[in-house]
Amino acid sequence: MSLVFWDTNLFVYLMEDHPQYGPRVTEMRARMLERRDRLCTSALTLGELLTAPYTRGDERLALRYKEALAPPHVDVLPFSRDAAEHYARIRVDKSIAPADAVQLACAAQAGVDLFLTNDRRLSRRIVPGVQFIADLDVRIL
Repeated sequence: MSLVFWDTNLFVYLMEDHPQYGPRVTEMRARMLERRDRLCTSALTLGELLTAPYTRGDERLALRYKEALAPPHVDVLPFSRDAAEHYARIRVDKSIAPADAVQLACAAQAGVDLFLTNDRRLSRRIVPGVQFIADLDVRIL
């Protein structure tokens, strides 16, 4: 059993049936369930996911996101004081955007085994507290 962090874009692909990435993310989630992996993300992800439905007045999609990102399906990690320490160390590298640094910091604080994203720039990073960072092209799950 592993603790796997999903970046925001993976939830969009899964929930909105993205034609290119939706099948891959669906496959990964099925494998995670088979392996009894725990799925987590940050509170920032939930905020990002709710923005578009609220902008469009789509309360139904907002509710789907809130239900999908609730226990026992997903652990939503807070941006805590300890995560802020990780954030500051990550942001020393100015090429990492603040939002990405928040995601990585929350993952590092939780000690995730795998951080999954579709951002290849992040997949090349080494972040203390995160065992492995991969993009969707890597066949890990």
